[in-house]
Amino acid sequence: MRYEYALEMDYNYIYEKDKHVSKELIKTKIHQKEIIIARDINRNIGWLRYGYFWDNIPFMNMLYIEEEYRRKGIGTGLVKFWEDEMKMKGYNLVMTSSLANEQAQFFFRKLGYNDSGCLLLNNQPLEIIFTKYI
Repeated sequence: MRYEYALEMDYNYIYEKDKHVSKELIKTKIHQKEIIIARDINRNIGWLRYGYFWDNIPFMNMLYIEEEYRRKGIGTGLVKFWEDEMKMKGYNLVMTSSLANEQAQFFFRKLGYNDSGCLLLNNQPLEIIFTKYI
């Protein structure tokens, strides 16, 4: 398993699967090295996309693993790779979030993320904010 920053050749794979951002933003994030790909030999099997909360705290916006590869440690590997990269860039705090009705909240807590607040928007489940010192 390899974890590395997404390349131009990864654009179509991400665009077909990530329905939460525009195709222009995917291109920008690839160029800014804000998407990390998980590869198994020559096949993409997932990605992690991030940005910055308050423009200075790395915030994981999306973690996606192909269904048949889930529960095999690949998501954990992607998150740890990202945390290591953020630490090398000089950050000591990272953030992410999960809807209260999603299983991801348990995954993040298992990785040492702490509940740090929440956001409640009209007609949507509670969004739990997580932080972790790295």
